[in-house]
Amino acid sequence: MTARPPLSDEAFIDALGVDLRAAGYTTDGVATLLGEDANEALGRGVWWPAMHSTRAADTDRTALATIVRLFLLGSDEPDSSVAQAFPTTGRDALAAHGVLDSIDGRLRAALDIRPHADDAGEYLVVSDQDAAMRSGPVDREHVLGIGGASVSLARAVIRSPVRRALDIGTGCGIQALHLDAHCDEIVATDTNPRALSLAAATARLNGMRWDLRAGSLFEPVAGERFDLIVSNPPFVVGAGAQDYIYRDSGMVGDSLCAELIRELPDHLEPGGTAQILANWIVPRETDWRDRVRGWLADTGLDAWVVQRELADPISYISLWLSDAGESTDAAAVRGAQWLDWFAEQGIAGIGMGLITLRRRDVGDERRAPDQVIEEIVGAGEEVTGPEAQAFLARRHYLRTRSDDDLLGVRMATAPVFLEEQSLPGEDGWQQVAATVRRPGGPGAVLGVDEVSRALLAGCRGHVPLGALIELLAGFHGVDPDALAQAALPVVREAIGRGILFEAS
Repeated sequence: MTARPPLSDEAFIDALGVDLRAAGYTTDGVATLLGEDANEALGRGVWWPAMHSTRAADTDRTALATIVRLFLLGSDEPDSSVAQAFPTTGRDALAAHGVLDSIDGRLRAALDIRPHADDAGEYLVVSDQDAAMRSGPVDREHVLGIGGASVSLARAVIRSPVRRALDIGTGCGIQALHLDAHCDEIVATDTNPRALSLAAATARLNGMRWDLRAGSLFEPVAGERFDLIVSNPPFVVGAGAQDYIYRDSGMVGDSLCAELIRELPDHLEPGGTAQILANWIVPRETDWRDRVRGWLADTGLDAWVVQRELADPISYISLWLSDAGESTDAAAVRGAQWLDWFAEQGIAGIGMGLITLRRRDVGDERRAPDQVIEEIVGAGEEVTGPEAQAFLARRHYLRTRSDDDLLGVRMATAPVFLEEQSLPGEDGWQQVAATVRRPGGPGAVLGVDEVSRALLAGCRGHVPLGALIELLAGFHGVDPDALAQAALPVVREAIGRGILFEAS
């Protein structure tokens, strides 16, 4: 007989939510219980200060302390403490529904249930426990919880209100959870039945309704279109095995991501947007951009591809071996086989990043797609939803403005820093380069010379760009038309980087 999926009873899920919230099990509640230092340490993976804080908790926070030890610290708890923390559900129901296991007369969490928050609200997310919380490797059907990749995608998604959204490879439902605040209808898919079960529990705990469907890629939504598509798919590059469903697609190399992008145009509404985390193969002696450019070639989609990291084979394989929690011997065997496959395929590295795509609007189909493929690796330059939305808006602005149009408008410079690089010489410091940087903007840096830095400083929204160029030409004794011709490519790049904008 097939075991019943955990948390499959809606009445039980409702009761569980009542107990968790009554105890104050929220991000703020946990932070207050632990204290600033212990909470920050827990975020870095250092658990013992948090354990100390829960043991010293006041009696009015005993229930919350027990819940934190169970679900965030992996502690075994006595029946009496669990009964006090869960008066509505009760310890027997918690065990029967797969939330807790009984170990030597004490109770231990069998699932990961943790608070999560964003600007829209406080949530509870259900997943499986990761390798750090349990002994041995994770199961093949392991459902990944909140991680760095899922959080980075959630932060990068454009949050404009839309009618229909699709989350491909939903896992525990973290992307669907964030979509709920600005999407009227959410369809979420996964190939793993256990993932769909836990995603349903996440939705129920948070009072949300998602259309959950089983299947790979776009199979569950054949013939349907969406205004927004997001995906954190099982993108790990390998020989095609499917050892762990959350990371391995069963498709060779990076073909899953390539297929996902090739099928996107048939499922996006005109003007619709897709944002996808992806990994791509970088063959030896090639430009990494060529690989992704090939994926995009026949899609007709506008695109912004940002490579955030390029990993060598050993680093890449080590990352995923440690993630699964396998024994040293098993990891060594799997790692060696994986590394040999990389060598046979001529793979120099794996690119990792975010791909933002947009289908052109009705009436705009004849225009050539606008595709920007770049590497942005700086700390603090991660793509966010507002930055992605602004990038697409700036690209649209540039496409619809001629050079004459730009010369006729008043431009303003965003808050930026001028950074100069100098080397010591015989006559003191000699400047060798200068750049203008917009803090927090992904790739928002522009090399400048004496004239372009003066131009940017003069763009204060008071006079048309053409008039400003004429003033600079007179000051430097050059032909205004020649200066305009030289300056406009710099102006366009500055607009594209969010360094310049049209003043209102």
